[in-house]
Amino acid sequence: MSRLARLFYRFPAEIALDVGTANTRIHVRGTGVVLDEASVICIRQPDPLVAGARATQSVGNEARSMLGRLPRHIKAICPIKGGVISDFSASREMIQHFVGLADKGRRLSGAPRITITVPSGATQVERRAFREAVQGAGASNVALLERSLAAALGAGLKVSSAMGCMVVDVGAGTTEIGVIALGNVVCRGSARVGGDAFDDAIINYVRRTHGLLIGEHTARRVKQMIGCAVRRKNELYLDITGRNLSEGIPRPATLSSHEVFEALAEPLAQIISLLKSTLESTPPELASDIAEVGLTLTGGGALLDGLDDRLSEETGLPVLVAEEPMTCVVRGAGMAIETLEARFFQ
Repeated sequence: MSRLARLFYRFPAEIALDVGTANTRIHVRGTGVVLDEASVICIRQPDPLVAGARATQSVGNEARSMLGRLPRHIKAICPIKGGVISDFSASREMIQHFVGLADKGRRLSGAPRITITVPSGATQVERRAFREAVQGAGASNVALLERSLAAALGAGLKVSSAMGCMVVDVGAGTTEIGVIALGNVVCRGSARVGGDAFDDAIINYVRRTHGLLIGEHTARRVKQMIGCAVRRKNELYLDITGRNLSEGIPRPATLSSHEVFEALAEPLAQIISLLKSTLESTPPELASDIAEVGLTLTGGGALLDGLDDRLSEETGLPVLVAEEPMTCVVRGAGMAIETLEARFFQ
C-alpha cells in the first residue's frame, strides 16, 4: 500500500445510511452507493429445552425471500415500521450486519461516522432510537438528516436557492413532504402511509370481494403490474392464486386494474390530504415558487402508474417524477456527506 493510501485509511469512513421500511441502502463517501438490501432479518429462536441465545439466520434480500415460508423455529422480523424503529435489538443487529457488508473489501478505517436519514414526523424518542441503534452498531459519530431534504438533494433540486422547491417522497412506510429553501425544510408533512399501505389495501380488497387470502408478495406483484392511481382507459387483468377463506384450499382469481384502482382509493386519499394540508401551511412566496416549478415525486411509491397525473389533477400543479426515484434518499444523503455542509445535519 502506498504512503498516500496509508494516510487515507487513517481517517474514519463517512457513511450515509438510509434505513427504510422496505430497504436499507448505504453510500460510502468517495465510493458511492455500495449496498441495497431488504430491511428484514431472520432469527433462529432458541430451543426452550437447550441453553443458548438466539442466532441470526439471514439478513437482507435472502431473508425477504424466506418471508411466508419459514419453519416455526425461525422468526422473520421487519424492524422498521412506518419509517421508525419497532424492534431495537433487531434493527441494531441488522444495521451492524449491513455496515459490515459495506466495509467488506474496502478496508474502512476504524469506527465509521454515519449519517442516517429519519422521517420528519419522527418524535424525539424515535430519533434517539435511531441514533442509539447506529451507535450500537459501531459508529463513532452519528448525525441525523431529514428524509425530505435528502430526497430533494438526490432528485437534483436546488435546495440552497432562495426559490422554494417541493418534494414528495412516497416510501414503503411513510410519505414525506418537504418545502425547501436556502438549504432548510421550511414546511413539512409526514404520514405513515406508502407502498406497504398500498399492499395492505390490495390484500384487504381481495379478501373482502373475492374471499381469498393473498400474501404480501402477491399484493406487491398486483400493485406493480396493474396498480394505478387513475382509472385506466384500457383495463388490464392479472391472474392470482390465494387461499379460499371458506374452503381453506388454494383457488385462482382474476383481478382487473379497475378493482385495484378502487382498492388503492383510501391510501391515495391520505397522501392527497397530506399534500394539500402541507400546501395550505406553506408561506405565500414559497407557494408562488411551487406553483411555477411544480413538485417532484421520489421514493418507490412514485413508480405507481399515474400517481404523478393524479397529484397534478388534485392540486393543479406540475408534477415530475425524479430519475431513479427509489434511490433518491440515499443518493441525497451521500451528497450531503460528500459536501459536509453542517446545515443539513441535526
